[in-house]
Amino acid sequence: MPKVLITDKINDLAVKIVARVAQADNLPTMDEEELCKIIGEYDALLVRSQTKVTAKVIEAGKNLKIIGRAGVGVDNIDVNAATQKGIIVVNSPDGNTHAAAEHTIAMMMAMSRNIPAADFSVKQGLWERSKFTGVEVYNKTLGIIGLGKIGSHVANVALSLGMKVVVFDPYSNPEIIEKMGAKYIKHLDEFWGLCDYITIHTPKTKETTGLINLNTLNRMKKGVRIINCARGGIIDEKALFDAIQSGQVAQCAIDVYEDEKNVKDSPLLKLGNKAILTPHLGASTDEAQINVALDVANQVVEVLSGGNATNAINIPALKPQKLEAVKEYMDLAQNIAEIASQLTTDAIKEVSVAVGGELSKLDISPLEIAILKGVLSANMVGINYVNAPIVAKQRGIEVKTSKTNDSENSIEVQIKTGGYSTIVKGSLIAKDIKHIVRINNYKVSIEPKKHMLLVPHTNKPNMVAKVASVLGADEINISGMQVAQSIDNTDKSIMIINTDSEVQAETLEKIVTIDGVDKAKYIGL
Repeated sequence: MPKVLITDKINDLAVKIVARVAQADNLPTMDEEELCKIIGEYDALLVRSQTKVTAKVIEAGKNLKIIGRAGVGVDNIDVNAATQKGIIVVNSPDGNTHAAAEHTIAMMMAMSRNIPAADFSVKQGLWERSKFTGVEVYNKTLGIIGLGKIGSHVANVALSLGMKVVVFDPYSNPEIIEKMGAKYIKHLDEFWGLCDYITIHTPKTKETTGLINLNTLNRMKKGVRIINCARGGIIDEKALFDAIQSGQVAQCAIDVYEDEKNVKDSPLLKLGNKAILTPHLGASTDEAQINVALDVANQVVEVLSGGNATNAINIPALKPQKLEAVKEYMDLAQNIAEIASQLTTDAIKEVSVAVGGELSKLDISPLEIAILKGVLSANMVGINYVNAPIVAKQRGIEVKTSKTNDSENSIEVQIKTGGYSTIVKGSLIAKDIKHIVRINNYKVSIEPKKHMLLVPHTNKPNMVAKVASVLGADEINISGMQVAQSIDNTDKSIMIINTDSEVQAETLEKIVTIDGVDKAKYIGL
């Protein structure tokens, strides 16, 4: 009988489910050394966030087939090490959807009706009805940034409360948004001034970090109310503090913070009754904790019984017989798609995949999945090889495949929006050296790296030196670089620069002020 180790105080119902097909040992949280001593006995491991499943633990788990995380993130699991050992890693991305959405609505209502302050006042023996006069949400406009599963649930509840809902999500299908009764807003410039309330439901990425800042706050409707139950750092807390002090923002309701380990230092704590603050409670319900435990436990049972996991986040979720022929190209396919997606600004309508060489004779369905994962994960969290096709279908993204006459093994991804397309092409040099060979109208030859900077510019002297000077001044080291000329315009070139660190927005702003630079785009893989 298989053996399963369950730790980190996972709900007892998970133990009972696993016990149907395996010996389930429910033990306290252990450190790396303790875990390494016993993990070799087990076929599966279930954890929450406390246990660190390191590469050393995975190496010691000689019989491990699956690692389950009862929750959304997998930061405490070395996914790359598990993938290399052929171990499936699963999580539960949907278990807390309703909890997080309900907390958002609760925060909005508590803020609107001054409930925490009124509760405190009554408990002091006071009766200050006039002091706590609130506002109604009925007929007010709620602006939602990010219409994933949580944002969609918030939208439906808000609509049922008689609110008007406007949505900014460049990766959602406008038709789906309009069908649910909300209004799709294409540009953020048009979004800010429409909203009486704004709620955020996006991951924290380089695009969303500091999304709500001094500039965007000043463009909002005076007296707006802001809710964030998504991720800390999306709001500049000092700018929000100043906006509330000035009256530009009426109130805020915040569940997540820039630095949760030192939340006592947040300026939001000084706002008194104008700020409703909770300690990251979005997923903290009895039901959510049970749901994530049951979800992961059922996936473990399915895998140990010979089936497939529903929320596997790594390569073993794919059928081995299909994967084997193209597995060397999976990372390349995902990287190409990530680059193309980050170069795309509007909602994606279609993803076209063209392969050449020996790849044109193979079943490339695993590559299609890797490409969809890359396209979607560039701007969404929780995307894996299992749910990428499902999410793409929900968003109305059509996938087309074709074969080319290329003699070399190549993969080309073309992303089409309403009126624009982005093309990125790559190939393998030797067995495992990835190379990007085309970006739109530029023939290039550069390795995809974690940090890449693309700078289209006019083809004239001293351009490289000027860009390099800006990077050097901001202490960003260049580890690789190529300049390529446009295939249809000899006056245009592009710099593709590999850097050792992320290129921040402030640096990009300096680069685009250089005479002759068209624009600059940081790509993070």
